[in-house]
Amino acid sequence: MNFINDIIGEELNTFEKKFAEAVKSKTLLLDRIMKFIIKRKGKQLRPMFVFLSAKLHGEVNESTYRAAALVELLHTATLVHDDVVDESLERRGFFSINALWKNKIAVLVGDYLLSKGLLLSTTHNDFEHLHILSEAVRQMSEGELLQIEKSRKLNLKEDIYFEIIRNKTASLLSSACAVGAYSTCKDETITSKMKLFGEKVGIAFQIKDDLFDYGKEDIGKPTGNDIKEKKLTLPLIYTLNNVDTATKKAVIYIIKNENKNAGKVKFVIDKVTEAGGIKYAAEKMNAYRDEALEILYSFPESPVRKALEDLVRYTTDRKY
Repeated sequence: MNFINDIIGEELNTFEKKFAEAVKSKTLLLDRIMKFIIKRKGKQLRPMFVFLSAKLHGEVNESTYRAAALVELLHTATLVHDDVVDESLERRGFFSINALWKNKIAVLVGDYLLSKGLLLSTTHNDFEHLHILSEAVRQMSEGELLQIEKSRKLNLKEDIYFEIIRNKTASLLSSACAVGAYSTCKDETITSKMKLFGEKVGIAFQIKDDLFDYGKEDIGKPTGNDIKEKKLTLPLIYTLNNVDTATKKAVIYIIKNENKNAGKVKFVIDKVTEAGGIKYAAEKMNAYRDEALEILYSFPESPVRKALEDLVRYTTDRKY
């Protein structure tokens, strides 16, 4: 990641200042919440993809900074709303907005962030940015609803799983790469290519998150959180589709009725491991990563391309 900072470190520092300015409010409560959000920001992966995708095809400009801000505004808004929907009291190790200020304020904060993104784009006539990101928001909503619909029956097929994560997770990263590229090249062919690149990275990123729940020495500590929340992840889907009927019934019963029992959760994790679910998911993750890199390699070699490659590999090699 240090090499990436050498390439876009200055842009990221400038972006942080511009983003803080973009979310300011004259309403004291709202301004206080915005400062809380900024202090607890995540790894900034999406802005990194915006700036590297932009720099791969031209010079970073004000349109690029607005594109990165729009991505981050929409991403933050969806996280705030997700915490309300999931009744989650924590976000990145800190109290969530809804835990500190209750659901009503959290929903309004999410709406405020969405409106700021809309205004940022329309004020500067960044209509292509807005079109690309609006499509992502639509996909994210559809993906979330499809997951809710399908998870009730615990009978998810692999193709539906990929449809869910393509919409729910990969669409925003895909859009980040697309708006970054468009901000500097204004070329629709390159923009589409970068969008597909980002989608494949986003799918690999989500599978890596799936693997964290089961883990092994080189992946992470097994927690079973997804099992406790009855989420159907790729290792589990593979297992349910490849074990005998008795084991499948036992695993489904635990997920539905005994998902808070640590011993039972360990039983599920062991069955997933024995069935090859972790190995299969890791192979799928690496396949999507390699497909993304193949698209990236179609562009001329440069330090920026190398930084993007490092960022792609980070998404699958990260430890948290």
